[in-house]
Formats: sequence, C-alpha cells, structure tokens
Amino acid sequence: MSLRRIFATAARVLLQLRHDPRTLALVLVVPCVLITLFKYVFNDAPAAFNNLAPMLLGIFPFVVMFVVSSVATLRERTAGTLERLMTLPMSRLDLLLGYALAFTFLALIQSMLASWVTLGLLEVTVEAGALPVFVTAVITGLLGMALGLFVSAFARNEFQAVQFLPAFALPQILICGLFIDREKMAEVLQWISSVLPLTYSVDAMKNITEHSGWTSDLVFDLLIIGAFALVALAAGAATLRRRD
Repeated sequence: MSLRRIFATAARVLLQLRHDPRTLALVLVVPCVLITLFKYVFNDAPAAFNNLAPMLLGIFPFVVMFVVSSVATLRERTAGTLERLMTLPMSRLDLLLGYALAFTFLALIQSMLASWVTLGLLEVTVEAGALPVFVTAVITGLLGMALGLFVSAFARNEFQAVQFLPAFALPQILICGLFIDREKMAEVLQWISSVLPLTYSVDAMKNITEHSGWTSDLVFDLLIIGAFALVALAAGAATLRRRD
C-alpha cells in the first residue's frame, strides 16, 4: 500500500468532480433542499418533523453517495481508466482506497452542510447533540459510497447504475423503521430489516433523538454500519481486475 498513490488517486477523482457542477449540486445542495422541503410539509406538525428530520439525515447521505459513486466509478470503468490504472504498479487496495478517500471527503462536506441546515437553520433538537448526528450521517454516506463502488461493476451504462438504486435503497427505506416502528411490521419484514444496513442508520438517529450521549445501542448501530461498509469495499476490490 502506498499513501502517495492513494492520495494521488483521490486528488484526481476530486478534480474531476470539481468540474462537474451538477454532481456537486446533487451531493451538497439537494439533501439540504429536501430536508428544508420536509420542514414545510410538516409546517403544522413541528414535533413530527423534529422526529423525522434526523432519520432523513441517516437516509439522504446513503442514497446520494450511492448514486454519485456508482455513476462516477462506472464512467471510469467504461472509459477504460480503471483498466489503464491497473496496468501501472498500483495495487487494487491503493486504487480502491483512493476512490474511497475522495468520496469520503465529499461525504464529510455533505454531512456538515446537511447537519448545519437541519440542526441550525431548521432548529431541530436532538438529545445527544450535533456530533453523533454528524458522525452517523458520515458513516451512512460511506456505506452508500462503498455499495456504489461495488455495484458499478455490474452495470454497463449510467442508466443501469441508477437502476440499482430502487433495488438496493427503496426496500430498505420502506422497512427500516422510518414510516412505522419495525416492531409493528409483519414478523418476516422484521427479520429482513434486521440484516439491512439502513435499518441501523435509522435506529442510530432515533437513539440520538431520544437519548443523550453515546449510548451502547448507538455505538453498536454505528459499528454495524461500518462493518457493512467494509464488506462492501472488500467486495468492490474483488471486482477490480488487473489487465494481463
């Protein structure tokens, strides 16, 4: 593993994204706009919005980073950039960590902006404070990024990459506990939701809203999300093949 190669790869990816204002708007602006929209949807029910907004911060980073990382990586695959890089004396780990570092930086900026809008401008209150909200949003964004890197190997064009979003995200959003407590769902859905990573992001945000400090349940949820992200990154590394 070479730190120089990792940082060089991350800098190249960020430079490409810098010249793509639509992608930057999707990552940085859209989550803030959507959360603000929900504020006025629940204009006459501020308590409901206060409970919902933190959970949205556990979902929007996942969805946005999944789309951006899958499409951006697919462009590199279809353009042959990844294959050319793999002919160089660069390990798969260097390459993958470079991409992960670049998208991690984006996830950090996105989470900072979305958390500031939610907790600051929209005056949402949580018992645990701003730091756990920010950390959970970042880790969830990293999970979306890792899954996006992985699924990009199975798409032939950008449209197919976006098609993976309903398959990966929508079922999780429906049964993660956002709309109704999981205990009130059919038992089979409870079992399924227990093995889906977005469930633990929503659980973490609920814990942050209701309890002060870093509770053991919150730490457990974050560890589960992080474990899912590491597994997805490992699976993404397996899809990289060095040209003979």
